[in-house]
Amino acid sequence: MSMNCPVCAVPLTMSTRQNVEIDYCQQCRGVWLDRGELDKIIERSVAELAPQAPPRGPDPAPPPSYGRPHDDRYKYKRKKSFLEELFD
Repeated sequence: MSMNCPVCAVPLTMSTRQNVEIDYCQQCRGVWLDRGELDKIIERSVAELAPQAPPRGPDPAPPPSYGRPHDDRYKYKRKKSFLEELFD
């Protein structure tokens, strides 16, 4: 039993890609999936696109801190010039 395209009302063509049945319209090129088929496609694409993590070794030691740790609250304030103080 062939279904018709909901847009153009021509019979849909059925194709199987990676064990997923895809119904598509040759006229408007629309694609229709049955329940669960989109989930299968997403699962397979995520598995293919997931980068293979390289084996991790021990974490490198943090660099030594010399003196006071950096804190953005204590920014260096530039001394105002004579003209800035005059026109302030």
